[in-house]
Amino acid sequence: MSSKPGVLEPLRVRVRRFQFIVGLGFLSLVVGAMLSVSLVLRLHARVSALPSDFLRIPVAVVLENLWVLAVLPTLCYGAARIVALRPWPTAVGAALSGGVFVIALNFVRDGFEGLTTGWSFASALRVVAFVAGILLSARAIRAGRAAAEKGSAEAEAKAAARKSEYDEFLKAAEAGGAKLEQREGGAAAEAPAAPVVGDSAATAPTGKASSAGETPAPPGDVPKTPAA
Repeated sequence: MSSKPGVLEPLRVRVRRFQFIVGLGFLSLVVGAMLSVSLVLRLHARVSALPSDFLRIPVAVVLENLWVLAVLPTLCYGAARIVALRPWPTAVGAALSGGVFVIALNFVRDGFEGLTTGWSFASALRVVAFVAGILLSARAIRAGRAAAEKGSAEAEAKAAARKSEYDEFLKAAEAGGAKLEQREGGAAAEAPAAPVVGDSAATAPTGKASSAGETPAPPGDVPKTPAA
């Protein structure tokens, strides 16, 4: 029973990766469609005013395929900064998932006729734009992984520098504490023993006088000499 989770884990990782790639393509298609519609509405008059179809058709194809030419590479770059993605499987899978949605929409709108007819210069340009979007997405994934690795290396270098600074601070603090203890110990060893001053010094004369058996005369009694 304990070996089943380990056996199924690679399959779960592949399923999650597949879901992520499909979601990436669908999200790029939705965002690109909104961007294309807004740009077409603003640039319709200018594109229509171009003098030749060889100029109008490429511009129209680029505006129509912004989801694979601009949005998908941008999303791939941002995702590669966070998740370790393989360039070609991710780029091809995301582009194919978005392309399948486009084909499904065309099939719902026009049926089989929309898929089998209408192949022209514009169709060839759409294929070229699709391949170019895959190339740009793969390159964006490589650039995102390189930027992520560079950022992680810089973060590790900063962490190592902070750790070395903290270690030096601890060493300096320990050395300062050791010096302070040595100074306190030396000062305690060099301090002389102070003499005890008591009442013995003050009572020394009285002790000598009492030992000789003499009674000190009061200061007011002065001996008088007899008159001649």
